[in-house]
Amino acid sequence: MNTQYRRVPAEFGPETRFELRPAPPAPFRALQENQFERLKTDLVGQRLERLWKPELGAHVRRAANEAAALAWITPYPLLVFPVLFDEKAAAALLAIDRQEQIRQRSRELYPI
Repeated sequence: MNTQYRRVPAEFGPETRFELRPAPPAPFRALQENQFERLKTDLVGQRLERLWKPELGAHVRRAANEAAALAWITPYPLLVFPVLFDEKAAAALLAIDRQEQIRQRSRELYPI
């Protein structure tokens, strides 16, 4: 244990003040959320109009929800979502097409 104590003189500079402005809470995010939902609805609608099979709509909607979830965690979800949605929808439709090809080959190999 140290038995020698020394006082250290403390010098303080001039008092500094600053103003803290919090970011706007819900209203901006709510406005962005409304715009995001409109964008999502428009893009899904356009994609569904171009589909050749109406039963693929559920897969496109699922891809839109996945893309929306990923886009929301970015700083700019309105900019990121369209590209993510295109990629996810294309991947989903490609996977469905591949599944159909496998089913066709399976039926040829193992007729029921």
